Amino acid sequence: MRLRALAFLLVVAVACLLACNGSERATGGLARVKAAGVLRWGGDVQGGEPYVYDDPDEPGHLVGFEVEIADAIAKELGVRAELVQNDWANLVPSLERGTFDVVMNGLEVTESRVGRVLFTRPYYAFAERLMVRADDTSMRPELASLHGKKVGTLANSLAWEMLRGTAEVVPYEGVEEPYADLVSGRTDAVLLDDIIATRYGEPKPELKVLGDLREGYYSIALRPADADLKAAIDDAIGKIAARGELQAILERSRLWNERQPKLRMWSPDDQAKMIGAPPAPPPMGRGHVVLFLKGAGVTLFVSTLAMGIAIPLGLLLALGRMFGGRTAARLASAYVEVYRGTPVLLQLYLLYYGLAPVLKLGAIEAAVIGLGMNYAAYEAEVYRAGMQAVPKAQLEAALALGMSTRLALRRVVVPQALRHAIPNVTNDFIALLKDSSLVSVITVVELTKQMTITAVDVRSWIGPGLLCAGLYFAMSFPLGVISRRLEKKLEGEREAEAHAT
Repeated sequence: MRLRALAFLLVVAVACLLACNGSERATGGLARVKAAGVLRWGGDVQGGEPYVYDDPDEPGHLVGFEVEIADAIAKELGVRAELVQNDWANLVPSLERGTFDVVMNGLEVTESRVGRVLFTRPYYAFAERLMVRADDTSMRPELASLHGKKVGTLANSLAWEMLRGTAEVVPYEGVEEPYADLVSGRTDAVLLDDIIATRYGEPKPELKVLGDLREGYYSIALRPADADLKAAIDDAIGKIAARGELQAILERSRLWNERQPKLRMWSPDDQAKMIGAPPAPPPMGRGHVVLFLKGAGVTLFVSTLAMGIAIPLGLLLALGRMFGGRTAARLASAYVEVYRGTPVLLQLYLLYYGLAPVLKLGAIEAAVIGLGMNYAAYEAEVYRAGMQAVPKAQLEAALALGMSTRLALRRVVVPQALRHAIPNVTNDFIALLKDSSLVSVITVVELTKQMTITAVDVRSWIGPGLLCAGLYFAMSFPLGVISRRLEKKLEGEREAEAHAT
C-alpha cells in the first residue's frame, strides 16, 4: 500500500509539473516577463568595456552601452532589466535551457545561431577588422590572403566561421589575449569585431589595421517559443532608435559611426536579408569523429608529458621537505602550499600570458609545464606520505651499516615509498586527464574544447557530449583497472611481509 501511495504521489507531482510547463508555454514569453517584472538578459562581464563592465568609479555597479540598451528596452516593456552573468561561449545553450529570457552581449547574427534562436532587429552594425603586426607586409585585407596563416579570434564567433577552412584558426575566450599573442609573434593576424579591435588592438603600437573584411550585426537572441517577446522587443528597439535614444547611447560609448543610421529605418526586408537562409546543420559524421580523436590525442599527449614533469619534481620536493635541511624544507613547503592554494587556471594564465614579455612559451609547452608544476605539488604529498609509511628503523639500520643518508634513501626508503605511492599516482593521472580540459583557455584545442566547437556546428550537445565522455572513459578506465590491480598486489605483498615477520 505504501508503495502504491508513493507511486500515486509521484504521478500527481509529474502531472503538476507538466501542467505548470504547459501553462507557461500558453502564456508566452512576454506575459512571463511582465508577470516577473524583470527582463533577465544573459551576458559576460569578461567581455569588458564598452559592452558591460564594472564602473571604475563605483565598483559593483555595471555600466556599458548594452546595459543602457537593456534598461531602455525594459522600460518600454514596463519592467526592469537584470543581467545574469554567464560565460560568453555558452550564452546560447544557457538561453535554451531557460537560464535567462534573452541574450544581449555582442552576439553576432551567424548562420549557426539563426537555426537555433530568434534574432530581433539589430542594435549595432559592426565590421570584422583584420589586424597584423606593424612591420608585416605579407597579407592583404581579404580572406584569401590568410590561407595557411595563424589567425586569432573568439571561438564560435562570426570571424571564427569566416576563417574556418582558410586559415589556421586559434580560438580565444577573452578579447585582450588575441592581440597580446599577435604582438608576441604567436599568431600572424587577428580578426575580430571593430569594437574589440578599437579598444584592445589599435592602442598597441606594434600592431596596425589591415582592413575590414565584412559587416555584421549585434542582435538580441530569444528562444523560438518566445515569438511574442521578440515582437515586443523589436517594437521597443524601433521606438528607441526613432527618438534618437539609441544614437545617444552609442555616442556616449563612442560607437556611433556611418554604419549606424540605417538602424533607425530598419525594415522587414532588412531583417530578412540579415537573417538570410542558413543551411541545415550538418549531422555528426566521420569528419567530426576524426577531430574528436585528434582532440583526445592532444589530451593524452599533454597529460602524459605533464605527469612526466610532476612525478620527478614531486619526488624531489618530498625529499627536500623531509631530508633537505631547513632551507630546502621551507622552500619545498612553500612551493606545495602556493601551488595547492591557487587555481590551476590562474597559473596557466600567468604562465602563458603573464610571462609572455619575458618568456614566450608555445601553447602546448605552457600547458605541459603549467599542469606538470601544479600536479608536482600534489605528487610531493603522495610521496611524502609513502616515505612516512616506511618504518624509521629501516633508515636507522641502513645508516648503522655505514650507508650515507643519500644512499640509504636511494636503496631503502624511496623504492618502498614508490610502491606505496603508485595507486595514488595512477589516480592523479586520471584526474589530470580531465583537468587538462582547462588548457583550452590558452588556445589548446583538446578533447573538451573540440566537443564545444562541434556542438555549435551540429547544434546539439547530446551526440558530441556522449562521444566526448566515451573517449575520456576509454582513456581513464584502463588506468583505473591498473590502479586497482596495483592496490591488490601491494596489499598481498604487505600481508606476505606481515606473515614472514
